[in-house]
Amino acid sequence: MQYSGPAVGFLAHGGGDEPLEPVGAGTLLHLDLNPWLTTSLLAVAIAYLYAVWRLERRGDRWPVLRTVAFLVPGLGGIASVTLTGFAAYDTSLLSVHMVQHMVLSMIAPIFLALGAPVTLVLRTVPQRARRVLLSVLHSRVAKIWTYPLFAYGLFVTTPFVLYFTGLYELTMRNELVHELTHLHFIGVGCLFFWPLIGIDPLPGRWPYPGRAMLMFLSTPFHTVLGLTVMQSTTLLGGDWYPSLHLDWSDPFGDQRVAGGILWAGGEVVSVTMLAVLVVQWMRQAEREARRVDRKLDREEAADTVGTPWFATPPAAPAGNDTASELPAGTGTGNDDEYDPLGSRDTQGASSR
Repeated sequence: MQYSGPAVGFLAHGGGDEPLEPVGAGTLLHLDLNPWLTTSLLAVAIAYLYAVWRLERRGDRWPVLRTVAFLVPGLGGIASVTLTGFAAYDTSLLSVHMVQHMVLSMIAPIFLALGAPVTLVLRTVPQRARRVLLSVLHSRVAKIWTYPLFAYGLFVTTPFVLYFTGLYELTMRNELVHELTHLHFIGVGCLFFWPLIGIDPLPGRWPYPGRAMLMFLSTPFHTVLGLTVMQSTTLLGGDWYPSLHLDWSDPFGDQRVAGGILWAGGEVVSVTMLAVLVVQWMRQAEREARRVDRKLDREEAADTVGTPWFATPPAAPAGNDTASELPAGTGTGNDDEYDPLGSRDTQGASSR
């Protein structure tokens, strides 16, 4: 099927009167502001900064790195591929779309999670609103949507459903579906990464071995998807890309580049995240070991003070080693919620 008419011509001209130039750094990085999206991102950024200002005004500290993570690579990452030349080329070149896909679903959500916006809200809103938000966070619906295996299923299956059904072609033809797909990318990415590395209090968070295993299991799917796209003899989107008549672009060659981007980019993000989780796991185990040591020191000091110098301290029963009560690496309470960006107030937010 060959597409023609005003919609195809509009997209082939990048939404303007002039034909699309060959893709390059200059064409991709120039600003292409979408009014509603620009307003939305600015509103979220202003709300976040206002909450930080309120928190610090009353004398509480909010880690600077959290703010930087949320605003720059988080919201800034979304803006970099939706308010620039990427927006003009994402329906004309599959390779550009793949870069946009990866940023929206795998990079920006990581830093949004590290910004801990839910914790920030819990620490700044009135007590009644805080109770409402906590009840929502711990509701049955929230438990299902934030359950790691559920989010993992969405994260893995979404690209296969999108690219190997008629849905991708529909996103090219319908602007509303196209924009909703972008929101879906961001939402699924947040659902997947928030329970793995986020700081916000979420129900049913897995221990670090489970998180690392889940991240490891997500790696092969990017390889399979990327190789499938690269080796496919059928163009994704049907005849959409040939119908644009871009004489400087080969749709099949561009599709091979797109598959390579998806493969290599997915591997890099997955391996990096796996390394981060392993480091967090090791540090949590070290903190637990120090906590157990401090407990033993306190018990020893209490026994020394309470026992006369001439009394013989009772022998500890066999098999009742105090250190075995809390094995290193398991963690309890706040120790399980390692904050990679500073103060560890993950669970404390719900009691403030």
